[in-house]
Amino acid sequence: MILCDAVGRVVTYDGAGVTVPEPGSAASIDMLTTDGQSRGFTLEVATDGKVSYNLDDAGADTSTAGSDLPDALADNADAAAGLPVETDTVTDASDANAAGAEVADVDALSSASACSDGAYSTADRKEYGTYNWYIGDGGMPGGLSRTDAKWAFYDAIDNITDSYNNCGFGDYVGAKSNFLSETSREASVSSTGKCTGQDGLSVWDAGDLKSGVVATTCSYTWSMPGVKNDLREADIRFNTHDFDFTNKPTSSCSNKYDIRSVGTHEAGHVFGLSHVGSGHENLTMYTNSFTCKTIARTLGKGDILALRSIY
Repeated sequence: MILCDAVGRVVTYDGAGVTVPEPGSAASIDMLTTDGQSRGFTLEVATDGKVSYNLDDAGADTSTAGSDLPDALADNADAAAGLPVETDTVTDASDANAAGAEVADVDALSSASACSDGAYSTADRKEYGTYNWYIGDGGMPGGLSRTDAKWAFYDAIDNITDSYNNCGFGDYVGAKSNFLSETSREASVSSTGKCTGQDGLSVWDAGDLKSGVVATTCSYTWSMPGVKNDLREADIRFNTHDFDFTNKPTSSCSNKYDIRSVGTHEAGHVFGLSHVGSGHENLTMYTNSFTCKTIARTLGKGDILALRSIY
C-alpha cells in the first residue's frame, strides 16, 4: 500500500469536514440544514496517494456496473462487544404521549407536486451488497427507546430500499439493508461538523451537531474508477442538542422534526442520492426538512428516478 502523509488529517469546506481516508477510498459528508443550503463534499485518495475532492458531485461516475468489495474492518459483527457505554449528555424529550391523529402527507403548494417533479442528483456512491447497520448508544431522537428508534430507522431505510411512494411508481430498486444489533459504538460524527473516520460499523444515533444542522451522514467508499464507488460504511447522527424530534407529528406538533422524514432523507444519502435545491421542496432529497411534516417519508418522482438510475 502507498502511504499518504495526509491520511488522518481533517479537511474542511464551508463548515463541513472529513478525515482523509486511506488510499483507494473516499469519504463524504452530507448535512441537512435549516437554511436549505446544500453543505457537504467528497474527498478521495487514489491508490497512488493523489488526493482529490468533489464539492457538488458534478461529473460523478454514472456507471453502476461495479461490485461489492470485502471490508476487513467490518468482518467482526461483534466489534463493539464489551465496550463501556459512553455517558450521553444530550437527551430529547419523549413524545410517547403525543395526542391526536398524525398529520397528513401533503405537498407544499409553493412547489411542483412530488409525483410530477423529476429533479434528482446522485453521488459517486452505491451499495452493491447489503447495508448492514447498528443502533448506537445513548439517547435517541424523540426520546425513543433504542428498540423504538430501531423500528423508526428501519422504516426510514425501507422507504428508500422499497421505493415507498404515493405516486403509483413500482419498486424496481435492488438496494438492500439489514439491521444487525445495538452497539456501544457511536456514529463517527463530531459536534463541529466533521466525519471523524470509519470503524467498520454503520451506526445510527443522536447527539450534538453543528448549529443549524438537523442531521448528518458520513459515508466511506472504496474507489472504483469508471463506476460508482462501493459503499463501505455510512454513519447517521440526529442533532438532539439543538432540535426536538417526534415520531408522530400531530396537529398539536410544534417545532419538532419528524424522525422518519429526516431518517428517510439520510438513508437516501446512504444509498447514493444527493440534494436537490429550491423549487423541489416536495421531494425527499430537498436540502431542508420541515418541522411537523411527514412528506419526506414518501418518495417523489425525482427520488425514484435517482434510485433507479443507480440500482
